[in-house]
Amino acid sequence: MNIIKKIQENIFRYELFERETKIVIGVSGGPDSVCLLDALYKLKEKYNLHLVIAHVNYGLRGKDSNLDEKLVKKLSEKYSLPIEVLKVKKSEITRSGKSEDKLRTVRYDFFEKVSKKYKANAIAVGHNLNDQAETVLMRILRGTGLRGLGAIKFRNNNIIRPLLNIPRKEIIAYLRSNKTPYRIDKSNLSAVFMRNKIRNKLLPELEKDFNPNIQELLCKFSESASADYDFISRFTKEWLSANKKLQISALSKLHPSICREVLRQSLEKHAPHLREIESAHIEEIVKIIKSGKGKRQKIAFKGLKVGRIGDKLSIGK
Repeated sequence: MNIIKKIQENIFRYELFERETKIVIGVSGGPDSVCLLDALYKLKEKYNLHLVIAHVNYGLRGKDSNLDEKLVKKLSEKYSLPIEVLKVKKSEITRSGKSEDKLRTVRYDFFEKVSKKYKANAIAVGHNLNDQAETVLMRILRGTGLRGLGAIKFRNNNIIRPLLNIPRKEIIAYLRSNKTPYRIDKSNLSAVFMRNKIRNKLLPELEKDFNPNIQELLCKFSESASADYDFISRFTKEWLSANKKLQISALSKLHPSICREVLRQSLEKHAPHLREIESAHIEEIVKIIKSGKGKRQKIAFKGLKVGRIGDKLSIGK
């Protein structure tokens, strides 16, 4: 099955978008995003799509960053598509710390801004199967729970990832067969970021010494974990809608996995920008729930306060 057909299957299976959708495509100039741009352009008439290109020039790689921008602009001319470019001052990035999370925040904030400007329905990014495998391993090494194992999703609100189950080698082959130019980010070969260490060292060793299909296996594992977590999350939301107050007696009767998810979702109502509540914090609250002591108990972390008064568990800032 070729890439275009795989993408069409993903659009249908994961309900990525409908006909006449306005889509902002994040294009870095690398093979993944260039492949995504080319594929969506080829599907433009079939789905009557309205496409906009968004590019971020961080300026961290000097001339190479400018050459990336130059290529993306040429692609916008080739496809006759509007383009929006964000030029980030190097001083702003280095001052805030050029971590993966910082760069990601800058990128997605810009994509959202472009999406609002063009009244788009979706933002398409070029994550592929290799990215998914790397993310799963990275989260395992950091000690994630079931939610984290779900890793990257085909659709997350207005963010869509049509290439998520397509290996990078197929993407490169597609671009070469279509003679479509792309840029290689040499910084991906360095060992500065944890993801690069996983991509360039750990995964090749796992493929060579343990399982040549480890990346496909990790992606299937992630999809299974995501489905399991989705069930727990839905059940938890239903429980919380029926139990507005967090009573210790009711929490104590829940299965441990449901109880922990109730606590996570309750905490996130007060701090929605926390990407993940640490498991150690959840366990501290579980100890309070299980405690037989009748006196008041309180703990505080990350600007939140959790306390037990009698049969009630309170959460606030």
